[in-house]
Amino acid sequence: MNDKTTGKDYVGSDDLYADVQRTMRLCAEMNSGYHTEAEVRGYLREITRSEVPDTVRVFPPLNINYGPGVRFGNDCFLNFGCTLLAIGGITIEDDVFIGPHCVLATEYHPEDPAKRHTLLTKPIVVKRNAWLGADVKVLAGVTIGENAIVAAGSVVTKDVPDNMVVAGSPAKVIRPIDPNKND
Repeated sequence: MNDKTTGKDYVGSDDLYADVQRTMRLCAEMNSGYHTEAEVRGYLREITRSEVPDTVRVFPPLNINYGPGVRFGNDCFLNFGCTLLAIGGITIEDDVFIGPHCVLATEYHPEDPAKRHTLLTKPIVVKRNAWLGADVKVLAGVTIGENAIVAAGSVVTKDVPDNMVVAGSPAKVIRPIDPNKND
């Protein structure tokens, strides 16, 4: 596809571009005022073109650039203001909590300036019962492990092991999860 204003070529088919435009339109509709949980799930089903379990709860606004790339498990919760850049595919497994203003970005660009306008993607997987605190950024190709906790404000550039707490930019393992700890 060629952007007529800059003359630069961007990777992607006309079909992909049409899906991105369709997703953005549906997200704008979903984000334009109050909708019940059932109505939001209805939008998510349209956006993702897949089954979204009745136990999924999303607080709009939610921004997604490519709906067919997103899959939700049971009992997921996404808080206000999340962004999913999903051309590479995002899987959110059962019982995942995602805090407000999180960004999951499957897309990136090469460092080489001559190739910079090439879009590259790697999938993101958030495994069962993981929790992403407020304002977390998850980059392309990362898997967040089962039961893992990502502390608020972290930037996750590498896989997070199961049952670990990570924090920082870039996120690093802080400690194992203590099931006996009462916060």
